[in-house]
Amino acid sequence: MANRVEIPFDKAQVKKAVQALQAFQKSKSKADVSLLDEAHAISLLFTLWKIPKKAQTIRIPLPHGQRLDTDEVCLFTRDEPHMTSDQTQRFYKRLLQEKGVNNIAEIIPYSVLKTEYKPHEAKRRLLGNYNMFLSDERVRRLLSSHLGKHFYQRKKEPLCVNLQSKNLARDVHRVIQGTSMKVSNRGCCCMARIGHHGMTTEQLTENIEAAIQTVAAKLNMKGPVVKLIHLKNESSVGLPLYVSNLNHLTELEEADISAKTLQKERAQARQAKKAKDAEPTGEKEVKEEEEEEEEKIPMLVPIETPRKKPKLENASKEKLQEKAPKTAARKKARKAPNKRALARLQSKKCPK
Repeated sequence: MANRVEIPFDKAQVKKAVQALQAFQKSKSKADVSLLDEAHAISLLFTLWKIPKKAQTIRIPLPHGQRLDTDEVCLFTRDEPHMTSDQTQRFYKRLLQEKGVNNIAEIIPYSVLKTEYKPHEAKRRLLGNYNMFLSDERVRRLLSSHLGKHFYQRKKEPLCVNLQSKNLARDVHRVIQGTSMKVSNRGCCCMARIGHHGMTTEQLTENIEAAIQTVAAKLNMKGPVVKLIHLKNESSVGLPLYVSNLNHLTELEEADISAKTLQKERAQARQAKKAKDAEPTGEKEVKEEEEEEEEKIPMLVPIETPRKKPKLENASKEKLQEKAPKTAARKKARKAPNKRALARLQSKKCPK
């Protein structure tokens, strides 16, 4: 959720800091006549109480444009169906002219970027030829793999624009003349460009106020997380505009403690809910088992006293089994007399 707490900075202090920075730049430009006031950017440096958990990019619309009319802007567009790259370029040039957008110097379709700007030298040359890059929001996620790391190191990555918008001129003007601030999850400092030394004191003051309030509203952190705000240019020291109260640190610690206690309470509530969900099933099983036991009628079985007869019977059977083969052999012997005995019997029956 966005933080809606406003930063109570002093407008008089902001104006004094702007005047002091302008005086410093004038004294420096007298020593070196070749320096141009419009070429030196003025930025706001935000220092946070703690490192954010997630990275974030904050778009900051400014009441007074911070870019010069001579700054060249390049636009990356998608490839229109059934059109060549030249036809796509002419189509978007005509569209921008009809909508009243006249500050875009070059239009590069996605297919041209993949083919003509594939070598490393071509990418470096493209980076140096233009001051700012825009892209159609329909192809923005495809550009990172074709642009290279130098666009992101020099903070010239393309900014998204909706080319299908009805108010295209207003949207493009806001993106070009506005600014953006990257909130990193690797540190507690972040910077946003809000103007240059060619602007008046009132214009810079209004831009600073708008930037501070926008950051305070869009920062994805709860509580008073902004610790310090400084104003500086490329070669000056940071001039303080806002210093947070130390009570904010105790508030953040209390908020962290309350968040931890809430997490513990939620975890305990989940465990208790799981236990409650498990209890009814166990109780039902126990009740069902008790009901089954009640329904079953116990059967009375008489207890038999041990007897010795089975043992005797078993012993007699064993003896009979031992004697059985002998009797069988005798019977066989009786049944099958010798041939000689048969011959004798026959001779006795039939005398000569």
